[in-house]
Amino acid sequence: MRLALTILSAALLSACATVVPQTQVPPAPPRDPVQTQVPPTRPVVAQPGAGFRQPQILEAPGLSGIVREPATSLVRRFGQPRLNVTEGDMRKLQFTGTACVLDVFLYPLAPGAEPVATWIETRRASDGAPVDRLACIEALSQPG
Repeated sequence: MRLALTILSAALLSACATVVPQTQVPPAPPRDPVQTQVPPTRPVVAQPGAGFRQPQILEAPGLSGIVREPATSLVRRFGQPRLNVTEGDMRKLQFTGTACVLDVFLYPLAPGAEPVATWIETRRASDGAPVDRLACIEALSQPG
């Protein structure tokens, strides 16, 4: 019995020691230095006027007192905004009331010009559902 176990153990151990021939793998191609550059750590800032895009202007009846108006005119009409966000040359003013929320987006119409209202969006404050633009504007307009 011992002889059979010894032979079986030797057979199993020899199977573990079997040498598998290795195939040669071709070397990796050299890296292209242009593709492996690390991006700059600072953001690239565009020069004034470089890449200027004309903003889309919302043209709709009843918006003449808002569209193409600067922020000072909008604040006079609607009061102090709940939000006043600037990102690049864009500015967003958000006016709120019990009836609705009015977002006004201001962009310059020419490189370096003062941003003016070019687009508005309106919605209910409770659930974000769209509401009539003119009704929201009327509800948020201050007397004066």
